Amino acid sequence: MMFPQVPNLHALGAMALTVLALWAFTRDRYPLEISSFGLLAVLAAGFAIFPFGDLKPSAFFYGLGHEALVAVCALMVVGQGLVVTGALEPIGRYLAKFWSAAPSAALFVTLILGGVLSAFVNNTPIVVLFLPILISVCLRTGSSASRILMPVGFATLVGGMATTIGTSTNLLVVSIAADLGAVRFSMFDFALPACIASLAGFAYLWLIAPRLLPDRKLELDNASPRLFVGRLVLEEGSPVIGSMVQDAYALTGDTMKILRIRRGDSAIVPNPDETLRGGDRLRVQDTAAHLTAYAQALGATLYSGDSSDQAVDEAHPLSADDQSVAEIAVVQGSLLDRTNLKSIHFRDRYQLVVLALHRQGRDVPSPFEEIDDVVLSQGDVLLVQGNRDQIVELKRSAEFMVLDGSTAVPRTDKAPMAFAITFAVVAAAATGIMPIAVSETSGVLLMLLTGCLRLGSAIRAISPSVFFVVAASLALGKALIETGATDYITDVFLYVTNGQSPVIILSALMLLLAILTNVISNNAAAVIGTPIAIGIATKLGLPYEPFILAVLFGANMSYATPMAYKTNLLVMSAGGYRFSDFVKVGAPLTIIMWLVLTYVLAAIYL
Repeated sequence: MMFPQVPNLHALGAMALTVLALWAFTRDRYPLEISSFGLLAVLAAGFAIFPFGDLKPSAFFYGLGHEALVAVCALMVVGQGLVVTGALEPIGRYLAKFWSAAPSAALFVTLILGGVLSAFVNNTPIVVLFLPILISVCLRTGSSASRILMPVGFATLVGGMATTIGTSTNLLVVSIAADLGAVRFSMFDFALPACIASLAGFAYLWLIAPRLLPDRKLELDNASPRLFVGRLVLEEGSPVIGSMVQDAYALTGDTMKILRIRRGDSAIVPNPDETLRGGDRLRVQDTAAHLTAYAQALGATLYSGDSSDQAVDEAHPLSADDQSVAEIAVVQGSLLDRTNLKSIHFRDRYQLVVLALHRQGRDVPSPFEEIDDVVLSQGDVLLVQGNRDQIVELKRSAEFMVLDGSTAVPRTDKAPMAFAITFAVVAAAATGIMPIAVSETSGVLLMLLTGCLRLGSAIRAISPSVFFVVAASLALGKALIETGATDYITDVFLYVTNGQSPVIILSALMLLLAILTNVISNNAAAVIGTPIAIGIATKLGLPYEPFILAVLFGANMSYATPMAYKTNLLVMSAGGYRFSDFVKVGAPLTIIMWLVLTYVLAAIYL
């Protein structure tokens, strides 16, 4: 077999753009939505300047109205309806009781339950439901959350492979295959191979994965970073008496911020040019170590709170009996997503103080920026402190994923309606009464009309990054197909695998997609891989189904890196994992799923 001839310049340009896009999707410098929109613009402008046959530049925008994109967005909104109403609350309640009674058996049940639910609902709501419950149970029992959160997160990814609506990747592959005239999969057409492989995956996640993970303490289980309200009384002899507030700040390295000054019975606004006097009581909130340092720098006496008459010492330490610490994870649909704390007036609105911000296993912000100014994204975790009642109220809003040591899951009177709508959506798609895109959009309309979702929550549920990555990937796929680039890539792949059996070729294709999906967008990998799979099957004279499913399953194996899937980022932050933890646990899972699915697909279809 001779090496394929070099294709036309337009095909080479499309392949070069593909490489550039895949590189851009792995960079953190620019948001995914900007990189994706830039790709759309370059494609349209490039083919306008350098025309190719009958391919119109406007054709690259067809993905914005594509059936698959509509279905993906609608699926996210319906899942958000389940989260906001607390429709899954009964599952969470019974699961919490089970965990307290039999942790090992409960882990197995949780894995299975997470997988089954993720086959019909976007896995993000499932992870949002499970994380607070599992963390709470671990805090109460003293067990290690870091050994169970990742396996449960992976279980939702494994289960999502079983149906056409399990993940956005499935919807894309199924829709593109139908567009290319290959085959149209119905809801459960590939459930059998997915379920067989899932059994092997669940066994690994239950018996082996927890032993590979480290035992790491959760941030909210550590009281050391707590903030305390302290009262600094300026006694006679203090070096700042007669000085201005700004001078006092300078003595503390500009780290101290005075909330209020009490002088006699009067409250004084701490303006920088306000002159300090003997007997002034400065209200300051900070960590215990910082408050002690401020007292020494100002020559002041430190008291706890506003009313205590007992100076702070070894026998009488700082106290904050009414305060509680919690973690708030930024999830899709949250008010915190894609904004900063300052713009939504977080502290004033919720009466909570942000102690720390964690992103992908590290602390942010940098030394040169404030936490309030950092633009938050999905997977970020805020460590907050405030009154216990305020944290409970925040949790009831269902706008946040609050990890506070409580197993309570918010639930509204709309929960049964949201569950019924979701069931009807799935049933309509499964029985063929409606196409998936139509049933999902009908579900969104019903969620809005019945009050299960407000319009703002529905809009926030649609991830801009997913939206634009899907649209750009569809446009890129069109360029590759129309210019003949996919035919060339197919020929190169067959040249490399020349002489190998169809099973080896099928297995190599799946492994290639499994590697790609862990370094680039899984949706981009699926869009690029599907026409190649169809081309391989056509040239080998073999059925389309196993090769299309090899792409679908391979693109879903987002286990080996935290950035491979958005729920991985949530799990990473909540469990305190490092990048290496995902490689250690996710790589073996990828190999297991790859080998089992290769055998099953070959046995069923070849």
